[in-house]
Amino acid sequence: MPDKNILELIKEQLTDCSDAVYQSINVYGHSCMLIYIPTIVDTLSLQEFVASPLKSEANSEPDWPHFMERLDRGSAFAIPYIKAYHPDRAVELIVSGNPVLCIEGLPYVYYFEIAHYQKRAVSESQNELVVIGPQEAFIEDVQTNLSLLRHKIKHADLKTKHFAIGKYTKTDVYLVYIEGLYKPEILALMEEKLTNLSVDGILGISYLAEHMQGGHFSPFPVYQYTERPDSVAASLMEGRIGMLQDGTPSALLTPVTFFALLQSSEDYYQSFYAGSWVRLVRLFFSLISMILPSLYVAITTFHSQIIPSDLLITIAAARENIPFSALTEALIMELTFEALREAGTRIPKPVGQTVSIIGGIVIGQAAVQAGIVSAPMVIVVSITGIASYIIPHLELGLTFRLLRFILLILGGTMGLIGVFVAVFVIYGHLTNLKSFGSPYLQPVAPFVMEDWKDTLFRFPSQYMTKRSTSFTDRKNKRRQKS
Repeated sequence: MPDKNILELIKEQLTDCSDAVYQSINVYGHSCMLIYIPTIVDTLSLQEFVASPLKSEANSEPDWPHFMERLDRGSAFAIPYIKAYHPDRAVELIVSGNPVLCIEGLPYVYYFEIAHYQKRAVSESQNELVVIGPQEAFIEDVQTNLSLLRHKIKHADLKTKHFAIGKYTKTDVYLVYIEGLYKPEILALMEEKLTNLSVDGILGISYLAEHMQGGHFSPFPVYQYTERPDSVAASLMEGRIGMLQDGTPSALLTPVTFFALLQSSEDYYQSFYAGSWVRLVRLFFSLISMILPSLYVAITTFHSQIIPSDLLITIAAARENIPFSALTEALIMELTFEALREAGTRIPKPVGQTVSIIGGIVIGQAAVQAGIVSAPMVIVVSITGIASYIIPHLELGLTFRLLRFILLILGGTMGLIGVFVAVFVIYGHLTNLKSFGSPYLQPVAPFVMEDWKDTLFRFPSQYMTKRSTSFTDRKNKRRQKS
């Protein structure tokens, strides 16, 4: 039998693992044992490159010393194999999809990296749609995601660092960056956080982001989520650092700025005229999605004198029989819209969009006819809801949706003073907020003239010859984002 010590310790830890396979092969009178879990192993490669050569050895002339010599040289099998000396390490390899080979008389095992998990094919991006540009998106397999990234950046300076996170899950996490472009202090901080992270498991990359934020309690995201390989490649060439996790079809990018979260990859696939115009529209309606309901409620409740007379008469006539205050009316409509949005997300996809649209139309019309809410309020909430969809990154959109309710309550109780004070406090918070040491509102605060070429507007590529100082200290030529 193989070495009882290491084999028995492996079997002891794999007790009640009914899917584990123990394949015994006798070679020159010495017992060899292949241990693996077939559902997560490339069984064809295992049988062709490991089991079959062992059986061939068993049928050839006995030459055990020569066989062991070839094992030590690494030439006994056609695929690479590595030694593992500890039983715990051997078990960890087995449950990760790497079969091990126990050989009689040896205090260690050999393992083969031929894990094979079920995965879906690379498909189109679902959350970051573009009309022009690449359509491929990350999937749940981190190795596939790394290959997509390597396909975009074919250079030896693209570096990866591996971490296994989680006591039970042992989730593969990779930091990716381009040598010489990133800020070393940011990479060192991220490595320290990942190395010292002690959790039972990481099932999604958002878990990892939350743990790494530490004492950060701002509602604004300090990471950027993306499922597009081209967005990650462009960000790495700007000097940012990416994070990929096995089991998650998206990546994290850091550091991040407020204006980076308002940019879309399609801005760089269109002409600079179209890209600049779309950016301005996106910024305007992003702010509208946060402050429009509070402004409407504050003005109609406390400052009606600033509304033109004709418009004021129209609004007053619409609200004549409404039993609620403007604040209550707005809260009812906003909460209803949030419920419709969430319902459209959770119910089956083929009917989700239909239900949310039809539900919004029917409920809005019925509420107006029943005299529960006024028609102007329905218009305001509808414009706000549509504007919220223009924000390209979900995390920033969720922040604006949360702040909308805070501003709405302040506007309904304190008028424009409450709205302006809240906006001032939010701006003050953003000017002090940092994403891994980088100012969140750069290049506005601090003001950096050079970086304005790729902020509110997008200048032609030939004029963007410097990398943003938000992400890197280097002043090399900027590469095109394509």
